[in-house]
Amino acid sequence: MSTKYLLDPADRRRLLASPAGWLACGFGSGLAPKAQGTFGSLAALLPWYLLRDLSVPAWLGVIVLAFAIGVWACDVAGRILGVADHRSLVWDEFVGQWIALLPALLAPWWAVFAGFVFFRLFDVWKPWPIGWFDRRVKGGFGVMLDDAIAGLFAAIVLFLVLRLAT
Repeated sequence: MSTKYLLDPADRRRLLASPAGWLACGFGSGLAPKAQGTFGSLAALLPWYLLRDLSVPAWLGVIVLAFAIGVWACDVAGRILGVADHRSLVWDEFVGQWIALLPALLAPWWAVFAGFVFFRLFDVWKPWPIGWFDRRVKGGFGVMLDDAIAGLFAAIVLFLVLRLAT
């Protein structure tokens, strides 16, 4: 059985054999040997970049749909691995990163870098209420929720930084 930190080859195969597992591990980005959350957040930048010209309402729709699919995928993948919030499950980083980058849709290039950094800081640091939800809400919804809140915090900080920069 997996631990929260190690993923043996059999678990890796079982995870990637399932559409839910493939999505939950961020199309493989969560299978990095270290810093899985950072690799997941970096991988989230490619679809964000490809879809950056969407309107804000369309982006909100993408985020809501991705969150809902992530609840299902992370729940299934967690059961496959026997660990509800295994480090290899990084779809929550995709959604959290997209939330964090909402203010960067019409901003200069450096805002993407700043949004990435702010999201990673909030995701790792987990200030209240992020850490509270991370400890208490379980299953696929719990996996997704704390990163969505971290993304919201990062988006607020990025918005404020952009306002101060103009």
